Amino acid sequence: MKPYISATVFSQRETVREHFLIVLKVPAFFRESLPGQFVMVRMKNCSHPFLSRPFSIYSVYSHGKNTFMEILYKVVGKGTETFSRLRKGDVLNILGPLGKGFDLPLECNKIVLIAGGVGIAPLSFLAERCEKDINSAEMICYMGAGSLEALVGMDRMDGICSVVKISTDDGSWGHSGPVTELFGRDMELYADNDSRIYSCGPNPMLRSLHELLKDRPVACQVSLEERMACGIGACLGCVVKTKSGDEGGGLVRVCKEGPVFDINSVEFSEHNG
Repeated sequence: MKPYISATVFSQRETVREHFLIVLKVPAFFRESLPGQFVMVRMKNCSHPFLSRPFSIYSVYSHGKNTFMEILYKVVGKGTETFSRLRKGDVLNILGPLGKGFDLPLECNKIVLIAGGVGIAPLSFLAERCEKDINSAEMICYMGAGSLEALVGMDRMDGICSVVKISTDDGSWGHSGPVTELFGRDMELYADNDSRIYSCGPNPMLRSLHELLKDRPVACQVSLEERMACGIGACLGCVVKTKSGDEGGGLVRVCKEGPVFDINSVEFSEHNG
């Protein structure tokens, strides 16, 4: 089992309402992190929040001899509200990198990214890696949020992707409706044999995407958002059901066997989110 280690807050700012970007100074081995992996974070010398919180890795980069990791998150409860008050020099305990990351699309012409809310975080990390390692592929990003005020991470994707399409549930910017509806209108633009699709967001969004793609052989990987207590597979608090014969079948742990899965391997039932 990996031990928790100390990470120092380098900076933190609110990007849009209730969404924060925190930059942590971390050990050099985090440079080996893969897009789609995550970390467990907890306060140092603090009784609340007691449980660690899982966060997708938004980016990892080096500056001089130092290594920095970015985490993009939304305040959704007391734990993340406590994190949002951290300032430069504060120290956290982190565990990671954890989980199974995305498979890089080494042979394809189009990379399609479909994000809902802070699901943009692992997809942005993936886009950065693809830009570096797969220069010939075109990247198209579909971003969804409840409203313009909740749209986060767009500036970074604008700088990487050739096309960024926006959808908001209330119609305050871009397409009015679910982001999967926007993607569905364009779906025929992406040939099954030369496109790769990656998605992260709320499970209802992923269920909708699964319905769109279930009769097509196009490759699609999804990162599941599940509550986790340990991050190492011991507590069984993040299990989801997979289809028989796929990735072991039955119940699997998102933190250990995931969080990235082939979209066709997951049973997108109400139980799974």
